[in-house]
Amino acid sequence: MGESVIDQDIQEKGRQSEAVSLILGLLNLCLGEIFSTLSQQIQELSLEQLETLGEALLDFTRLTVLTTWLLDTET
Repeated sequence: MGESVIDQDIQEKGRQSEAVSLILGLLNLCLGEIFSTLSQQIQELSLEQLETLGEALLDFTRLTVLTTWLLDTET
């Protein structure tokens, strides 16, 4: 039988939660502790945006680059 819409939603939220944890961990390693406001913005990103951020963060060298990326994503 196929998965129900509810099951798919639960799986999607699980993947999103895992992606947020991974990205925040990598950002903390690369850039130091992330401000709670930035952390909150990251937690609100869609799974697709998180995947894009995961690729982009390899080029981040400063928190300002992350902040700019997040601002650009909102527009």
